[in-house]
Amino acid sequence: MFRAIADVLRQIGGAIATVVTLPFRALARLFGGASSSARGSRA
Repeated sequence: MFRAIADVLRQIGGAIATVVTLPFRALARLFGGASSSARGSRA
């Protein structure tokens, strides 16, 4: 019983973590590409 509840909470937490980190990953990729293309200038 408690194991099933903990499993559901873990799945919900994983989904929330994925949704929260996705925009930051996109931003990091965006800024990473911009910084790699403008390598001469200081960031």
